[in-house]
Amino acid sequence: MKKYKFIITAALMTSLVSCQDWLSMDPYTSDDTQTVFENETKAEIFVEGCYRGLINSDFYYQMGEGDCVTHASEDGGTNNSKYNICNYLYDATTPTTLTGVYNEQYGTIEQANIAIKQLNNMPETKKRNQILGEALAIRAFSYLNLIRVYGDVPARWVPMEDITDKNEALYPKRVSRDTIYDHIVGDLQKAVDYIPWYADCGYTTPERISKQAANALLARTAMYAAGYSLRWNLETNDESTLKVERRPDNARVLALYEIADKACKDVIDHGANSLVKGDATTSGYQKLWYNHCQRNFSTTNPEMLWELAQYGATTNSDFGVLCHPGSRGGVFGSRKAMQFNLPTYYLSFDKNDTRRDVNCTSYSIYFLNKGADTDTWIDTGTTFSSIMCGKFRLSWCVEPIEASKRNLDIPVLRYADVLLMYAEAENYLHNGPTTEGIAALKDVRDRAGIGAMAIPSNQSDFDDAIAQERKWEFCNEFMLRTDLIRMGRLAKEIKATQQAMKDLSDRKGDYANVATFRLYQYHVDAQAYGDKFLALKYVDITDPAEIAIIKTAPGKLDAAYQAKLAKILAAHGVTIQAGEMWYPINMFEAYNSSFNVKSRKSVGFTNGASSIQVGSVIYTKPTGSVENGGTYPAWISTADGSDGLYYGYRENHCELLPFANKSAGHPMVDNPNLTQLPGY
Repeated sequence: MKKYKFIITAALMTSLVSCQDWLSMDPYTSDDTQTVFENETKAEIFVEGCYRGLINSDFYYQMGEGDCVTHASEDGGTNNSKYNICNYLYDATTPTTLTGVYNEQYGTIEQANIAIKQLNNMPETKKRNQILGEALAIRAFSYLNLIRVYGDVPARWVPMEDITDKNEALYPKRVSRDTIYDHIVGDLQKAVDYIPWYADCGYTTPERISKQAANALLARTAMYAAGYSLRWNLETNDESTLKVERRPDNARVLALYEIADKACKDVIDHGANSLVKGDATTSGYQKLWYNHCQRNFSTTNPEMLWELAQYGATTNSDFGVLCHPGSRGGVFGSRKAMQFNLPTYYLSFDKNDTRRDVNCTSYSIYFLNKGADTDTWIDTGTTFSSIMCGKFRLSWCVEPIEASKRNLDIPVLRYADVLLMYAEAENYLHNGPTTEGIAALKDVRDRAGIGAMAIPSNQSDFDDAIAQERKWEFCNEFMLRTDLIRMGRLAKEIKATQQAMKDLSDRKGDYANVATFRLYQYHVDAQAYGDKFLALKYVDITDPAEIAIIKTAPGKLDAAYQAKLAKILAAHGVTIQAGEMWYPINMFEAYNSSFNVKSRKSVGFTNGASSIQVGSVIYTKPTGSVENGGTYPAWISTADGSDGLYYGYRENHCELLPFANKSAGHPMVDNPNLTQLPGY
């Protein structure tokens, strides 16, 4: 019996996938595939392998930014690819790393095509149908990923060996995304029919696709297919035809929303899923993400419909090592946060919204003195220019295999998404919110603690509410950027965020009363995996007399200064316990400003007083224009347009990425029939 070797053919490597590790390997043969698909057990193993390349790291490292929530915070100035891409500055020679998205998705598509062909040749059984449905859903998800990054892309529905036209096999052309969308929507409808509900799948985790997940993916795909995207005339490839718009056939748009609506309702009516609810000590949202990080599937299963498995030495990715508060050392090791959340996002939450302190951390883990493992490790309060991501914080995780392998599954579909997609579809189909749509939105808000917030009664305002809710709910889950595009609101959101950051910098408009100074509680980090710590206690200080006192920070441990702070805190209803210390921070200055360094020294910091474990592009810069000498900090805006938040964005241009065109292995170099996005 032949040992099966899944290797993509040389033709595919040339036209679709360029992976140097594969060049020395032999292509698979028909005999190999027949061996693998001679029984359902082996076939299932093959389909399980198709899951591995579904979410490339670029989705959460580059494409997970630029969504009016998350921004890059790497070292090395403002000319690296992550910083540029999150600011919508890219061309055909710069997104070289994003070629990985293109390559890996087509690698998965080829695997899925083989599985779909061979499974259709096997006798029909419940098990065969289940794994066939998974293969169809996996292929659909890969195409959705490609379209939301590149728009119209080559389409392959059969294995490479079945393509008789070798020129077409080697050099495929773009295919209308609407054609691809209609195909994968149909595939997902089949998958929904084929795959059982989760309880009947025999799974113990949602790391494979159930009927719930297939329905949710069908809804997401249908809403992308019906939504807005950057389009152009594929026949002329004329730049003047570039425009963000829906597909032209309105009847099909309506049908797609109906498909999405039904798919969501089927999951809701099935009744097996719900949002994770809180208890007396922990909010539901915190409970969800803490247990996700802890891999407590029994707690998260009702809400997590599909998450990609990331566990063990061979299936682990670097997910979770970039989007976190950062740690300088100790038990957690030195892991820099390469992403941060915009302060306008942090400040957008209602005071009762329990999601803010889960999504955003205003602290990073740093040492008090020398940084040795025996040192005191502190959850150090940060400034507005270093509000970091919190959902996947290191301390909530299980102990990793190694620093780059955090055992964190990648969340793909949640019940909260089903509820919000249902509310959105109902609003579109009925020209305004329905009772059922309002109830779905309120379910999400009730869990967050803001169920009393007013819900709009007209269609446009309800759309605004859904968009904002998605930002609050799905922070750092890597769909917001393209969600804003499909909802036709990216340009609007970018302009609003640019202006909001300027207003915050100037302390005007909605931000006129934002406190400049904050007192943080000194908090020693437990340095233990599984620590449930959520957020530093703080008090905003606005009274001029109190500000005058806190500005006298002595730059060293000083009991008299702590006594003064205790009186201020008492005036704000805070009772100081024995041994407790607090320190002030100017939130609009850089983290390493002279005042902020002196303040941290007032609770005992020495060597760790001026640094934090996050990229230096942002944390060493102020947020306030006054603190920056009367001009906006460059990361917010520059007069000449050479830097600033989303400074590269051009409407009807930057909503999709160009194909990379720099060297062998990039799509435009390898394939002369693959037309470039005409804006490039």
